[in-house]
Amino acid sequence: MELKKITEKVTVSPQINADDMAAIKEAGFRAIICNRPDGEGADQPSFEEIEAAAKAVGIDARYVPVKSGMVTDEDVAAFGTALKEVQRPVLAYCRTGTRSATLWSFHESKKRPMPEILAATKAAGYDMNGVARRIANGGKTPTDTGDAKFDVVIVGAGAGGISVAASLKSRKRGLSIVVIDPADIHYYQPGWTMVGGGIFEAQQTAKTMGSLIPRGVNWIKAAVAAFEPQNNAVILDGCRVVKYDRLVVCPGLKLDWGKVDGLEETLGRNGVTSNYRYDLAPYTWQLVQEMKSGCALFTQPPMPIKCAGAPQKAMYLSGDAWFRWGVLKNIDIQFMNAGGVLFGVKDYVPALMKYVEKYDATLNFFHNLVSVDGPAKRATFKVAQPDTDPTEVTVDFDMIHVCPPQVAPDFIRVSPLADAAGWIDVDQATLRHKSFDNIWSLGDVMNAPNAKTAAAARKQAPTVADNIVADIAGRSPIAAYDGYGSCPLTVERGKIVLAEFGYGGVMKPSFPTWMIDGTKPTRAAWFLKEKMLPPIYWQAMLKGKEWMAKPEQLKVAAE
Repeated sequence: MELKKITEKVTVSPQINADDMAAIKEAGFRAIICNRPDGEGADQPSFEEIEAAAKAVGIDARYVPVKSGMVTDEDVAAFGTALKEVQRPVLAYCRTGTRSATLWSFHESKKRPMPEILAATKAAGYDMNGVARRIANGGKTPTDTGDAKFDVVIVGAGAGGISVAASLKSRKRGLSIVVIDPADIHYYQPGWTMVGGGIFEAQQTAKTMGSLIPRGVNWIKAAVAAFEPQNNAVILDGCRVVKYDRLVVCPGLKLDWGKVDGLEETLGRNGVTSNYRYDLAPYTWQLVQEMKSGCALFTQPPMPIKCAGAPQKAMYLSGDAWFRWGVLKNIDIQFMNAGGVLFGVKDYVPALMKYVEKYDATLNFFHNLVSVDGPAKRATFKVAQPDTDPTEVTVDFDMIHVCPPQVAPDFIRVSPLADAAGWIDVDQATLRHKSFDNIWSLGDVMNAPNAKTAAAARKQAPTVADNIVADIAGRSPIAAYDGYGSCPLTVERGKIVLAEFGYGGVMKPSFPTWMIDGTKPTRAAWFLKEKMLPPIYWQAMLKGKEWMAKPEQLKVAAE
């Protein structure tokens, strides 16, 4: 917890946790204002959790959620109302504290001189000069001049962003490159499935962001509010402006927990869990260990989602544990899939079906989770079979693993870079934006018809880097992405079905069949060299353990 005092009455901070509440109480705070919407980050507790912890120690709590970098007049008014309603001193928080400091600055601009506001926020560690310019400009952020300028700006420091930064640096060392991302921690999210399966510890999947940014690449720890591609500008939290010659957009997906009624209120208790959140994956393993009989549900929402195999892996690893412990015969495993097939590339389905049969799992297709009643342990699904009217069914459960619906982030969906469905609009081969020649995109947020996997980003990064370098040299794009994706489906400890495919579901095996045949469960051996595996998605199966990517591998370009 990092408290940053702005005045005697108002302090702001980055994200707090429920276990910080005793220290917050001891520091003398009478109230808390949450300015971060639920579900914004994979490591974020809900406001309900924070509010319950606050009430337990006698602290008032208010929820004034503000979309990252998108402070509106209505948000400022709501913040002012919350300040009036609670006793002070008050602690306001968001992901980094910037939104809270911005709200305070706009609120105070009606009664304090701007130099006083800038001095107070600067002393707390926040640059509000962009807010001052927006106020002076009649509520708009001017982008004709910027606070910083780079050859290449990369939005998002996930697997795609870090890989393309490293790939660009290896091709053209003199480039000035900046990565923009508000997160302190970089998570190896494929590892969360292994946490839920009792193979990893959660802390093994987390590295400090600063340790993974490639050498020579700048990092701005901020959220993006908006794009102005006609002015080659990116607007950040606090109304700061970063200018670019070329832009790469790869911020990842947003987990839309709120789309399932009742889900957010019961996550992490009542047998409701998800490997899609850092703090919940250990709860999955706890539930698996505790369960000796009953019904276990595993859900998969409509596409697109990150790695379509992950919801299945949760089921397979749970089934494997129950099989090894001799309790599987007492457990009813149900896979509730909103789609109509087990896996989108039919060649891999027979190998997976052997494990569906081994764990005696029931496959329920066209079942989309719409609500969860945690205390009653009931889940409701909308069943939409082809050529039939939709119906709803309610299923009782003892444990439910939920894969949440997923969408592009808000600041992407409303941007001029997005297509009608809200995804970055790119050419599927060059990954260049269809309307803006100096913008590229890779990873989960762009609209190429490929699977959204980390292995896909491994192939996309050098494609984008090659084409940017060619563009700088005045040449046409020279590299083409073929839609490659990979999903190592862990079907039991020490065994995977390695699915590799391209556009249209075409199989694209990268290993000789004598080594790994993706259509059969395979025990990957020690002789698989690291250079043959994706550097960001490096996994080897050895003595029943699946290992995560090494930090140094995250810094190395794929090719």
